[in-house]
Amino acid sequence: MENTEEDKEFEPKYPAQLYTARPNPTALLSPLYDSTFKGIFTQETEDSNLALESFTSAVLGRTVKNVILKPNEPAKDSPTQKGMSYDISIEFDNGELSDIEIQAWKESYDYGMRAEILSARLLNNNSKKSTVWFSPKVYQISSLNFHYGKDDNKEMTWYTMKDESGDRLTDRQNIIFIDLKTIRKKLGIPIKELTPVEKWGLFFSYVDNEEYADYISELVRSEKGIMAAENVVKYMSEADDNWFVQNSRFIAERDKNTQIHNAEKRGLEEGLKQGIQQGIQQGIQQGIQQGEQQKAIEAARNALEMNLSPAQAAKISGLPIEQVLELQKQLPEKA
Repeated sequence: MENTEEDKEFEPKYPAQLYTARPNPTALLSPLYDSTFKGIFTQETEDSNLALESFTSAVLGRTVKNVILKPNEPAKDSPTQKGMSYDISIEFDNGELSDIEIQAWKESYDYGMRAEILSARLLNNNSKKSTVWFSPKVYQISSLNFHYGKDDNKEMTWYTMKDESGDRLTDRQNIIFIDLKTIRKKLGIPIKELTPVEKWGLFFSYVDNEEYADYISELVRSEKGIMAAENVVKYMSEADDNWFVQNSRFIAERDKNTQIHNAEKRGLEEGLKQGIQQGIQQGIQQGIQQGEQQKAIEAARNALEMNLSPAQAAKISGLPIEQVLELQKQLPEKA
C-alpha cells in the first residue's frame, strides 16, 4: 500500500544530515531539532526568558511569569534507580514544575508510558516534607512532530488522572501532547484566527522555510514571545558550530534508533525462548541506554575531529570533560 501525503515524515527546510555549516547567509536552524528547540528557551537572555514564559502561558492557558530554569538531571532516590534527563526543566513562581521537550521522529517505545514516568519523577521531586501529603502540580509538555497513536489527533491533548466517571483526582500530575502534524493543517489561516498554541506550532514547523516567510513574519509580529524566539533562532543560526551540532545530533539519533531496533529484536528472541516478557524489556532498555551513550560519544568525537576544544565538545555532547579528553587520546594523530 502506498504512503499518503499524511503518512510522510515532515522535515525541516535544511535537513541536518546535509549541512555541517550554515547553507546560506539567511538560513535558519529548525526548532524541530532538539538542540535548537532547547536553545530557544535556555539562553541567559531576555529574549529566551520571554519566549519561555510565552510558550508555557500558551500551553497552560494562563499567564506564566518568573520562570526559573532547573538542573535537567533529577536526583536519584537510590543508587539503583534509573537515571534520566529532562530536556528543559523549569519551575514557576508558584512552585509548580515542568519538563518541556520536542520529539521530531516517532520511535518504537510507548510515549504515554514515557511521559507518565517523567511526570511521576517530577512529582516525586516536587513533594514537600510535611505532616500532610502535598506537592505543587507538575507538567510534562511534549511537542510531537507526529500523531500520538492513542489520541484523536487533536492539536493539544491534556491528560490527568481520572476515575471511570471522568472525575479528576487531584490534578497534580499533568501530561500534555502538542500535535505539530495536526497544527500544520492550519498553515495559511488568517493569523488572528489562530490560537496561541497553533501559532507556536506553526513557528516551530516553518520558521526555517523561506517559502512561507511572509506568513510566518506576520505570525511572529502578532506575539512578542514568538518574536523573541525568532531573535534567538536568528542569533543561533549565525554560528556554524550550531549547524554542526544539529548534524551530529541527527547522526547520533539515527545510530541510536538502529541500536534500539536491534536490541528489541534480541530481547524478543530471548523472551520467546524463555517464555517470558523480561527479555523484551531488557533488550529495549539496554538499547536505549547504549544508544544515548553512543549518541553523546559520537557527538563529542565529531566535535573533536572538527578541531573544537575538549571543553566545547563536552558542552555539545553532555559528556564529562574527563571522558572527552580520553576520546581525544583515541583519535588518530593528524599529519
